[in-house]
Amino acid sequence: MKMVKLFVLFFVMAFGNTAYSQSRVVEDVQVQSKRLKKAVDTKDESAQADSYYNIGETFFNDGNFRKSEEYYTKAKNIYEKLNDKPNIEKASRKLAQSQEKQNKITPAISNYSRAAEVAPSKSRALNTNDVTRLSVNSPEAKEEAIQNNIQLNEKDKDKGDLAASYSQMADVNIQQNDIPKAEANLKNAYKISKKEAPQQALEINQKLTDFYVENKNYDKAIEAKKTVLKEDFVKDNSKKEVEQIQELADIYIKKDDIGEAISLLKKSYGIALEKGHTLEAQKSVKKLDSLYNMSENTDASVRLYRDFLGKLPDLVSKDKSLADEKILEDTEQRIAQLEKEKQLKDELIRKKNVFNYSLIGVLLVLSALIIFIFRTLKKVQIKNKKIALQSLRREMNPHFIFNSLNSVNHFIATNNELEANQYLTKFSKLMRGVMENSTEDFIPFQQELDLLQNYLALEKTRFSDKFDYEIEVDESLNTQSLKVPGMLVQPFLENAIWHGLRYRTTKGFLKLYFEKDNQYLKITVEDNGIGIEESKKQKTEHQKARKGRGMKNTLERIALLNDLYHQEIQCNITDKQNTQGVLVEIRYKLVNK
Repeated sequence: MKMVKLFVLFFVMAFGNTAYSQSRVVEDVQVQSKRLKKAVDTKDESAQADSYYNIGETFFNDGNFRKSEEYYTKAKNIYEKLNDKPNIEKASRKLAQSQEKQNKITPAISNYSRAAEVAPSKSRALNTNDVTRLSVNSPEAKEEAIQNNIQLNEKDKDKGDLAASYSQMADVNIQQNDIPKAEANLKNAYKISKKEAPQQALEINQKLTDFYVENKNYDKAIEAKKTVLKEDFVKDNSKKEVEQIQELADIYIKKDDIGEAISLLKKSYGIALEKGHTLEAQKSVKKLDSLYNMSENTDASVRLYRDFLGKLPDLVSKDKSLADEKILEDTEQRIAQLEKEKQLKDELIRKKNVFNYSLIGVLLVLSALIIFIFRTLKKVQIKNKKIALQSLRREMNPHFIFNSLNSVNHFIATNNELEANQYLTKFSKLMRGVMENSTEDFIPFQQELDLLQNYLALEKTRFSDKFDYEIEVDESLNTQSLKVPGMLVQPFLENAIWHGLRYRTTKGFLKLYFEKDNQYLKITVEDNGIGIEESKKQKTEHQKARKGRGMKNTLERIALLNDLYHQEIQCNITDKQNTQGVLVEIRYKLVNK
């Protein structure tokens, strides 16, 4: 007899599995796994979280709370990443409920609290009440929190949560030893949940029958179990029907009604054989064997095991749960593989992004360094040009200084002290004006005009019999706000006097004219001296060998001013046509204060 039992047990273990999953669960998980793959391929994280949440719902509704916790956690983590507050609240609450079903109270409190943080006012109150219910020890405080949730769920018409609240209230009633209230609340919970949440109804019914059995009220326990056996959600699910019949038989055993228990177990055994529930058939056989042993009915036990062993191969072949479990296992493995692939892709993307960002960072640093070097070099270049421009400004024509000193010496030698003093006064005034403005690239037009007038007065003192001069200024020019390059015109005036007018046999004439030409200032220097070509012919060999600095410095200044300030200064020097003399035209942009 023992050998037969061991063989049967081995056969069932080889072909069966302790877990059972209905085809509906398998189909739902398969559908969601396909959606999950599509979401991963399209990088739609919100859709990935939704798929995980829906898989969690499937397991939760089937009573597999360990699995539901796993998938709710995955969903919640993605919702947290996306900061999707409505879905964070939804996933956190369901996760807390899964953990509470497994008696994981501390993490359940944490997730109820998280749900309350992100929920709107109504849902916040619901979750806060659940935190209070699990946190406090006082039955009265628990009862108040549960009653608040009952009122909220009745308004919201949430049957699942409402039934759970009545079941929780029954637990408090039992704790308070208030049996009538506990019974009423459990009946109420069962009535509410049987239409909306069959799995929850079965759990509540089991709690109710356990409650009756603990209080030795076997008849009510039997009545409650017979009631659930009449429900469509049990009659339509042969596995659930077998389980409920076995539980009813257990109640009869506790009531010492062995005959009724044996009758019920035979019925459950027959349904299990017919519908192909291997594990449930095995449970019925074991329970029957135990009862036969109690009554020392060895023959009945042997016949039972022989019958079971003979029908076992056919039973296993009809058992869809074995195939469903395999499909479910394969589906979950594909989901796990999909997650690993996603992690690998994310890691590759992360490493690629790190490399790209590092490369971009290096390029930005190099670019910044190049720009810094370029700007530094540009600043140095501009500074050098400004220094060069300043140096050129400070260089007075050696002819002018040398000849001025010679003129003073001539006045002193001829005992003309008055002329010498007057000349020195004008010369010192001119030199002071030049030195005061030597640090500025542009000076007020009026100051420049004063310097030029002072300079021409000096030259007129020196060559009083050689030329007269005239300075004319366009009335449209604002001499107070206009700025011009300092002493830019002086070298042209000096050339006109020293290389043109002083070689005339009769008195010549020098004209300096300033006029406005749109956005430009036009300066004209006109003389009736001997002209450029004639001046070259009259130069001595010594003069030809010497390189003049005055005009060269002026042209260099013009080039630097154009480069630094984009003044577009143009200078044109020509011999006058059909008459003697030189015409100088200078044109540049107007610069205001």
